[in-house]
Amino acid sequence: MADNYDVIVIGGGPGGYVAAIRCAQLGLNTACIEKRINKQDQPALGGTCLNVGCIPSKALLDSSWKYHETQGALAEHGVKVGDVSLDLDTMHKRKDTIVKNLTGGIAQLFKANKVTWLQGTGQLKANKQVEFTPLDGDAQVLQAEHVILAAGSVPVDIPVAPVDQKVIVDSTGALDLPKVPKRLGVIGAGVIGLELGSVWARLGSEVVVLEAVDTFLPAVDQQIAKDTQKQLTKQGLDIRLGARVTGSEVKKDKVEVSYADGDGDHQETFDRLIVAVGRRPYTEGLLSQDAGVTLDERHYIYVDSQCRTDVPGVYAIGDLVRGPALAHKAIEEGVMVAEVIMGESTQVNYDTVPSVIYTHPEVAWVGKTEEEAKASGEAYKTGVVPFAANGRAMAAGETGGMVKFVADEKTDRVLGMHVVGPQASELIQQGVVAMEFGATIEDLQLMVFGHPSLSETVHEAALAADFKAIHVAQRRRKK
Repeated sequence: MADNYDVIVIGGGPGGYVAAIRCAQLGLNTACIEKRINKQDQPALGGTCLNVGCIPSKALLDSSWKYHETQGALAEHGVKVGDVSLDLDTMHKRKDTIVKNLTGGIAQLFKANKVTWLQGTGQLKANKQVEFTPLDGDAQVLQAEHVILAAGSVPVDIPVAPVDQKVIVDSTGALDLPKVPKRLGVIGAGVIGLELGSVWARLGSEVVVLEAVDTFLPAVDQQIAKDTQKQLTKQGLDIRLGARVTGSEVKKDKVEVSYADGDGDHQETFDRLIVAVGRRPYTEGLLSQDAGVTLDERHYIYVDSQCRTDVPGVYAIGDLVRGPALAHKAIEEGVMVAEVIMGESTQVNYDTVPSVIYTHPEVAWVGKTEEEAKASGEAYKTGVVPFAANGRAMAAGETGGMVKFVADEKTDRVLGMHVVGPQASELIQQGVVAMEFGATIEDLQLMVFGHPSLSETVHEAALAADFKAIHVAQRRRKK
């Protein structure tokens, strides 16, 4: 093992491994430090996202939806099936195989790009030195010209519901429940809580979601959020807003949860409880006292727009820094930093980072909500069209939800796009591309969209912003 590197990346998640690969592609002698041990008791790259986050949760979401469809939704398509049973062990094995294949693929990419994978922990010290402690061995001090901090985040713990990974679990434990709980509680109606709650509801759990705030998905355009809540409730999720959990007690393999809302104090008993109240930057042991890196009041590492810390040559990316805790944001920051190190002026456009909730229907958004546009005081217009007016959605039996645009009334520029409905995670990219190129609503109106396709709803929503929609009846807003 060398003692000196051009670049040392601490963290092998989406931001870290991509940064390492891009640095190596640019000719830099690069090492990546990662400590994770996977379920097979082997060192693994990919971070939270690939191992216990984005990928395994999507595998379960897709598998559970197929189970749900087979149970009740295929008959209307003329597909008749006999008794349907659940093999949860096989479902988990499939999920774990996908994770293993993807994380193993990153290891192969490291070899192909000549990235040195250092298995263990890393701590930034003064003068861009990194103390590397192997998983099995003594610590060693390494020197780098550049250091990229990419340690990611961990679930937030709350004292009123201490996680034991048996009865009370976090997002990681919720991916590996050995059997379907008869009654499942979820603390937190955010992205993670809704996705995991959806998985187990489809597999047969009675799911109650307790959310402390009074507004459902407050960061989402509220027209979209209200429709989402309506559809998830119809699917069986019992979403209780303004419900602040005050305590929990495990009793004989069950958990009694106390919470308070506008009607007073309540108690519910669950077979399992998922704590999904957010994530926090993982900085434990990452920085020595003399590292010189500044943290803000919420313990995020302070960086500029190109992810430079206060220490020249030291960068921080992903969940460690400001902005949404999203894998794709971390990935693009990793690429940006690698190219900045080489003297390029690459810049992530933080105004066009999309967000997605992989429930069914999916929810996705980019840019400003109508509430944000209204609060700005600038004149704006909106175009909204439901999937119920779309032939492709109807043919697929996926007519719930809508596409919505928010645009500047004066300049006609697209300010935001919001979707709840089929393939929202894919459709939202049309809004991302439009905003990235400074498109106007008229630009989208003049484009030809394939027929029949879900994308036609994007076209119709753009037309609707100027009362030109063909396939929905519109009433002009009163001035």
